Formats: sequence, C-alpha cells, structure tokens
Amino acid sequence: MKLSYQRPRVSLLAGILICGAALSPAQTGTTADSSTPGQSIPGTGGPSSFASSVPEKAVPGILPLSLRDAIDRGLRQNLGLLLSRADVRSARGQRWEQLSALLPHVAAAPYVAESKLNLAELGFTSIAGVNIPPSVGPFSYFDARASLTQTLFDWKSINAARAAGQNLKSAGYTFKDARDLVVLAVGYTYLRAIADEARIETAEAQVKTAKALYDQAADQVSAGTSPDIDGLRTKVEFQTREQELIQAKNNFAIQKLTVARVIGLAPGQEFEFTDKAPYQLIEGITLEEALKRASTSRSDLQAAMTDVRAAEFSRKAAVAGYLPSLSFNADYGLGGAHPSTATPVADVRGTLSIPIFQGGSVHGDVLEADARLEQSRERLASLRAQIDADVRTALLNLESSAEEVTVARSNIDLAEETLVQSRDRFSAGVSDTVEVVQSQEAVASAHERYISSLYNYNDAKISLVRALGIAEAGITEYFKGK
Repeated sequence: MKLSYQRPRVSLLAGILICGAALSPAQTGTTADSSTPGQSIPGTGGPSSFASSVPEKAVPGILPLSLRDAIDRGLRQNLGLLLSRADVRSARGQRWEQLSALLPHVAAAPYVAESKLNLAELGFTSIAGVNIPPSVGPFSYFDARASLTQTLFDWKSINAARAAGQNLKSAGYTFKDARDLVVLAVGYTYLRAIADEARIETAEAQVKTAKALYDQAADQVSAGTSPDIDGLRTKVEFQTREQELIQAKNNFAIQKLTVARVIGLAPGQEFEFTDKAPYQLIEGITLEEALKRASTSRSDLQAAMTDVRAAEFSRKAAVAGYLPSLSFNADYGLGGAHPSTATPVADVRGTLSIPIFQGGSVHGDVLEADARLEQSRERLASLRAQIDADVRTALLNLESSAEEVTVARSNIDLAEETLVQSRDRFSAGVSDTVEVVQSQEAVASAHERYISSLYNYNDAKISLVRALGIAEAGITEYFKGK
C-alpha cells in the first residue's frame, strides 16, 4: 500500500504512538506475553480506570462477541467513561454554585416569641433608690416577612460564573474524549485477543507437523536408515511446539479476562470472538488532511482550549477582587406583638462594598490565577505538538505495517515450500533432520510474523482514528469485521 503523503525531512520523534505499538507482541519469536486483567491500557494515560469496568449481569450460555459489540458494551460499562460522566455532573453543579452569587436569593423566616426578662440577673435592682421588680414581662413578638437579596454588580462573581461555564464545556469535551479512549482500549484488547487466538491455531498446526515429522524420523530410526540423533532432534522439536501451544492457550485465556474487564462482562461469563483479524487497507489519507481533521475533531484539544478560556476568566475574577460591588436587599411582611395585631413592615437598602485593604489576599489570588493560566496555555501547546506526533506516527506505522503484512504472507508460502522440500530430502535420505527442524522453525516464525504484522496494522488503524479524534465513527468505517 502506498499512502499519498510526503515524509517530513526532519526526523520524527519515535515512540509516541498513542496505542502502544512498543507494547505490541514481538514480531520475532512465537508467542507474545499476554496482558494482566485490569492493567493500564496503552494510550489512555498510564494506569487508569479505562482498564476497568462495572460488570453487567451474566448471560446464559456462550456470548458471541464482535468488535462492534465489545465497543458498545465498553461505552456502557467502562469505568473511565462512567467516572467522566460523573465529572460532567460535578462541573454542572459547580457552575450553579458560581451562578448562585448572581441570582436573587429569597427567604422567609416567620417567628413568634414570648420573653420575660430577669432584671436582677442583669444587676438592675433599683434606680435612684427606688426598688424595681426583679423581672418584667412577659413580652410577645411576631414577625413574618420575606427577604430578597440580589447582587446588582459584582465583576468577580460574573467572571467566576463564566469560568465555571467554560469548565463545564471542558468537562463535556473530556467526556467525548473519554468515549474515544474507551474505543481505543476495547479495540486494543480485542485485537490482541484475536491475535492470541490465531497463535493458538498456528501452534496447533505446528504441533501436528512436528508430530508427523517425529513419527517419520522414528520409523526411519527403527528401520535403521537414520541415526538415533535424528529421532531425538525431532522429539525435542515436537515437545517444544507442545510447550508453545500450552503457553499460547494460557495467554489467550488471560487476554480474554482483560477484554471482559474493559467492557464490563460479568465474572465467569463465557464468550467467543466472532471477528477474526479483519484486514482492510486504508488508502488516500494525506498527512495534511489528517492533521487538519485532527485539529478540528480531537475532543481533548477542544477541552484544552476551553481550559485556557476558563483560566482567563478566573484571572479576571481574581483581579476583580480590587473592584467595588453593589448589592440590593429588601424585606416585606407583618410584624407586631401578636399575629392578630400585626401591621405591615418593610426594609429596603442598597449597599456599595468598596475594598480598601484585604491583607494581600487579592494579590495572592491573582498570582495563583496567573500560574494556572500559564499552565493551561503550556498544556495546550504541548497537546498540539502531541497530536501532530500522534498523526505522523500512526500514518508511518500504518504504511510500514501494511508492507509487513504483504511480505509476511509471501514468507509463509516460501517457508512452507521449503519445509516440504526438506521433508522430501529427509525421506530420500539426502539430508538429516537438522534441515527439516530448521525449516519447521522457519515456518513457525513466518506465521508469527504474519500474525504480528496483521495485529500491528489493525493496531495502527485504531491509533490513527484515535489520533484523528474520530474513534467511534472510524471503527465502523475502517473495521468491517470477520
């Protein structure tokens, strides 16, 4: 496959692939190490909640699971997405808290009281030599009124509310980005699982071939046409393939547990994968188009830009601590000694609060706001560079892995043809089992390279749709299943 974009002249930063190409199964060797259930998922920011989920109820029987089904379950049950949804609700609550300083506050606190004062306790026993009673009363009071408090102008509260509104938008963008991360996590674990399943099929075929070779060598040893070393050599090869099959089955079982943890399957739920290493070429994506699409589609970029605006409003709110504010208070109701004798009462006032000296607290708020604003701008600049690297890396990996798939397919045919010729030479007594064992190992290595290259290509596709910020739509577009 030839992608239509120009390679940059400067050297690219390596190892920034967003979906853990460095953690992919090795392209040499026969069996890759499987992941541990609940571990961190490459591309989701290290150990994270995206590797976990809230399990659903178990389904009777064996559950068929396609890549699309797995993603849908992950978007319902993945813990990282559930926590991000809760963050949106929390940001909405914080926005209402800030808005409350600008909205009218109405309260009513009617009361009825009866009091009797002990004058002796207060030290009043006589006045000008005249004794007074030790207590007076009782006195009754009644007051029932509604009060209204309204901020007419407070630049600090206005900007704090604006900052909270931007934080809510940022949380919404982060939630959208969390959905992309769920697609990334599910796709990564699902593709690795079907790669491990393919390794089992390859290992089983290798065991059968090794067994046939061992039986052939044993017959020739018994007939006296081959030395004992040929039989021993083929037996070692046979047992080695059996060990690799055992390890492949174990890796696949563990990877299935990882998939179940990511998508929220019930503990002990039996399921099987219905998609088998889909291979669909992506063509016609230029670097310029990819970068442009990523700049408009990446939700984490939109969230970072919104964070900068929120920090700018927060700084304005901090500076507004030096400015005066204007508020309005009023109450109206009934008051008197008894409800039956109560008369209308009211109070209206406007208050202008002028800060004169606040002990440097406003200066401290401004310094903190400046630091947060600078940090948010630096994070935005870093993220823009990261997105550029993500897109470039994904395209490079996509091109190279596609070429590897083509070469790996050819190598399988060549290695299997070599094995057939080596076995024929051994049967004819022209060569010993060294050549046959080496040919069988070459076949096993060729199959492993093909599985790894196919996994790497699909992994690069998921990395690309994530880098473009279109993970959900991209899965449907670039992974047809089967």
